[in-house]
Amino acid sequence: MTSAGGQATDAEARDAAFAETVRRAGATIGALYLLTPDGQQLCLDVLYGAPADFAVPWTRIPVTAPAPVADALRDDRVVWVASQEEMARGYPRTAMALPYPLALAAAPVTGIRRWGALLLMWPAARPPYMTQRERGHIASSCGRLARLIEEAVDHGAFPVPGDRPRVLAPDRVRRSAGPEMAAADFVERLPGGSCALDLDGNFTYLSAGACELLGREAGDLLGTLPWQSLRWLDEPVYEDRYRAAVISREPVVFTACRPPDRWLDFHLYPDVSGISVRIVPSGGERPPSPASPYSSRTTPATRAGRLYQLMHLAAALTEVVGVQDVIDLVADQIMPAFGAQSLVLSAADAGRLRITGYRGYDPESVERLDGLPLDTVFTPVGRVLRSGVPAFFADPEDMRRSYPEASVVSGKQAWAFLPLIVSGRPVGCCILSYDEPRVFPAEDRAVLTSLAGLIAQALDRARLYDTKRDLAHGLQQALLPRTLPAVTGLRVAARYLPATRGMDIGGDFYDLIPLGDSAVAAVIGDVQGHDAAAAALMGQVRTAVHAHAALGTTPDQVLAGTNRLVTDLCPDLFTSCLYAHFDLAGRRVTLASAGHPPPVVRLPGRGTRPLDVPPGPLLGIDPEAAFPVTEIPLTPGLMLVLYTDGLVERPGADLEDSIIALAHHLAQADTGDLEALIDTLVGKAGTSWQRTDDIALLVLHETTPHP
Repeated sequence: MTSAGGQATDAEARDAAFAETVRRAGATIGALYLLTPDGQQLCLDVLYGAPADFAVPWTRIPVTAPAPVADALRDDRVVWVASQEEMARGYPRTAMALPYPLALAAAPVTGIRRWGALLLMWPAARPPYMTQRERGHIASSCGRLARLIEEAVDHGAFPVPGDRPRVLAPDRVRRSAGPEMAAADFVERLPGGSCALDLDGNFTYLSAGACELLGREAGDLLGTLPWQSLRWLDEPVYEDRYRAAVISREPVVFTACRPPDRWLDFHLYPDVSGISVRIVPSGGERPPSPASPYSSRTTPATRAGRLYQLMHLAAALTEVVGVQDVIDLVADQIMPAFGAQSLVLSAADAGRLRITGYRGYDPESVERLDGLPLDTVFTPVGRVLRSGVPAFFADPEDMRRSYPEASVVSGKQAWAFLPLIVSGRPVGCCILSYDEPRVFPAEDRAVLTSLAGLIAQALDRARLYDTKRDLAHGLQQALLPRTLPAVTGLRVAARYLPATRGMDIGGDFYDLIPLGDSAVAAVIGDVQGHDAAAAALMGQVRTAVHAHAALGTTPDQVLAGTNRLVTDLCPDLFTSCLYAHFDLAGRRVTLASAGHPPPVVRLPGRGTRPLDVPPGPLLGIDPEAAFPVTEIPLTPGLMLVLYTDGLVERPGADLEDSIIALAHHLAQADTGDLEALIDTLVGKAGTSWQRTDDIALLVLHETTPHP
């Protein structure tokens, strides 16, 4: 066990190393993400140079997300984004929520395992490239962070990020201690200054001239946010200019009207300790007036941060695939964004609400709430689904007035019920709940109402996807062998992995065919296409191979007969196939290939390599094609790995290099457990998180004892 003091020391050492990394890199903002124990998400642990509220959309990032830190972790490389234009091309969702001139780099934090990722951000004025020295510094710093994490783990303190990231102040040496120090900082930054803000946007200093121009006393403004204490600055465009200054670290100018008709120019000059603001009467042509602060609106303007948050979440919801993805996104990004501690997401099914996912509730409460009719009066769900209008309850008493039993079952203190409606049709309900009473401001209600429509669309698409995927995978599994036959003298294991994206049916297959007491055939193949026709052809190819193999024909004859069938049945679909005949009595293996990737062979004491099997053409091209035969001895301990191209093909990577890398991974792997061996090969190939193609593997290991 490690004492609390020891754990604090580990975190302090990690924070110090992280802050030093950001400073040495010359970055203005830094973030350290840690991988969750299940390996599915990156959680923001510590932030440098920006308020925590800025990072709300990125507090949790799925490792499969199209984001720089996720790419850096998955690909084990430094991701460099030189400009906002490059960001928009490569990471449109991130660019939508960060529409400011900047450059950034993301790097994996890796030691004995992958621990997380480091994110660094610079103003756009820096050179649009990274030198080898900079890359080397970032890599060595990430290695140091990994070692500190591993030391903490050795002490029994596995690093687990909190609900909110720790925020490190960049200006520890000269951090402002009050208005006097803020004024001194301001004088250093600007001659004849006016006022100063900290990085959170609060006033820390105002000169007499600033107070006169703003029309308020310093005591009324110090410690407040301008858009809260000065109602005429309560417009998203003005808060956006402050955010632009903090993130880009470049000067920003905007013009605002102090009622009734006094126009002021605001010049913002940021650095690591805050923002100096020079306020002067506006000259020249005045811009169009923003909305009047005395308009008939009954709700205040939505904060700029909320707008960017809404855009980010909207983009994220367009990318979810299945129902579980929707649940995870709402739980990991929407719940923290609105401070909720609990969630229930229900889907309409046959006139009832079935709970598809939840967080923060005990199973007994969920069981009582599951299966309620759509028109229930037990909770507010029925009313919000009928009306399509969200309902917000600030405390249990507010709930009890209309639904006396609901608050008792829930055990929560405040609730937001969001109806999920698509084209006038209820598809479900999203309930955010809180452990303490909570007032829902108008801006929160507006954003949550907008999000409800987006969640509804995403949930409806996801349910359709899950239905089609289950049907496709059911068909796929029905066409694959349920179990592999036991073969004396051989250990065998196989795996089929569907693609992680898309709803198409895969065409990869494998089979093991006993041929009497002393022979067995192994076959693996890949039908072109990813639809029902490809799956049907895959089943016919398996049947044809079985039929020809049972006749005792040679591997080339098996492929030739199957080829004629494929050519007749589907002249527009092609199939790669590898057939291996194991003669256990004669101690030899005979192989033939129809355009399939070569198997990898491992021989005790003789290394591991791709086996040279000259391929014939793909099945279905030429009905008279011939298929060359390769024969190798069945030596004691021989291991043969057959696979489809989904295991080795990567965009931009040379196929031969990927196959050689697979042979290297096989040479280094433990072969004691073949299922664990397959896990290793899939993991080393980088396909454990995201696959754009399906994969089939078949591993055969000779185990007959010999003198």
